[in-house]
Amino acid sequence: MSSRALQDYLKTIYKLAGDSTSAVSTSALAERLGVAAPSVSGMMKKLAAEGLIEHVPYQGVHLTDKGRRVAVETIRKHRIVEQFLVQVLGLTWDEVDAEAEILEHCVSSRVVNRMWEVLGRPVSDPHGSPIPPPDEDLHDARRLCSLCDAPLHVSLRLARLSERLPEELRYLAERGLVPGASVSIEERVPSSGALMVRVGERLHVLDALLAQALMVDAIMTDAVLGEEDGGCT
Repeated sequence: MSSRALQDYLKTIYKLAGDSTSAVSTSALAERLGVAAPSVSGMMKKLAAEGLIEHVPYQGVHLTDKGRRVAVETIRKHRIVEQFLVQVLGLTWDEVDAEAEILEHCVSSRVVNRMWEVLGRPVSDPHGSPIPPPDEDLHDARRLCSLCDAPLHVSLRLARLSERLPEELRYLAERGLVPGASVSIEERVPSSGALMVRVGERLHVLDALLAQALMVDAIMTDAVLGEEDGGCT
């Protein structure tokens, strides 16, 4: 089993599980990785034999503590490499994911930690995903919600984007929808879930799928959140 394949499977399980304790199904893994279900089943047996996962047939898989450490380290490397490519080499945020996918498997933890220090110990990557100090978890302590679930006419800060295609990232960047941007929802289209979003003085339309991928910090009270209905269809 190649170390790259092992790391890719473990980090995918980690991402699919999120903060949930639920098992990740092999069908979800196959879909996310773009491989056949029998290939996933075979890999699960190998990972279980290495003590990296616990696999319960017909239920799914959990990462063991050992597997979680490998997944977290791989994802952290990826995010630091992305930040290095943007901050030092001047690549754009839509270019770096594919490069980081290669480099995360080649660079040592020692070198990555040195990169992190040189970068000024960044707390997030170019897409807003957290970068913790060494040996800490990737848990995002911020209280975020999807843009779809935010109320109308409230000041919001774009905090993070879930994984998107490069062309979608370019589309967002061209409209100023990058981590740290101030946005507000001006209108919601019930039939499609599309949103009319204000960024500065300009209005932009986002379809429901893209809006769902944008995570925001709400500059608002819990009372406002509770009073306003949100949600993309």
